Amino acid sequence: MSPFAMTLRELRATKRLRQSEVAELLGYEQTYISALEVGIKGPPPEVFLERAVRVFDLDEAWEKRLREAHVASQRRIVIPADAPESVYRMVNELRQQIDRLHPAQIELIRVALNFTQAIAVEPASTERLRRRMSNKDRKEEGKN
Repeated sequence: MSPFAMTLRELRATKRLRQSEVAELLGYEQTYISALEVGIKGPPPEVFLERAVRVFDLDEAWEKRLREAHVASQRRIVIPADAPESVYRMVNELRQQIDRLHPAQIELIRVALNFTQAIAVEPASTERLRRRMSNKDRKEEGKN
């Protein structure tokens, strides 16, 4: 279950509301609220969060939890265009195995991702193809 699904369910339980009541208050169908809570639907649009914060009069802590869960539940990853080939290959390997990862593997990946915070290491270099020098550039380089 996604972090957003769990947080939404906990929020609803805290407010002692049924799914149908949440749906009516927020202006959605009960089936949509149900699909969000079981993780069938991905995170809702920003307007859903804004309505929930306003309608349920959420304090800062709850709003922060809801927004963090929303971000953590995103299903798509966008690889920066200038990322090195190794990043593309790593993401592809993860995509191919993501539904079969053992909890120990997940924990190892999370430890590895946080490892860079513990040491001062430059990120992987972005290897770019150099453009061909023009005759003018060669002459300029020769003068220096």
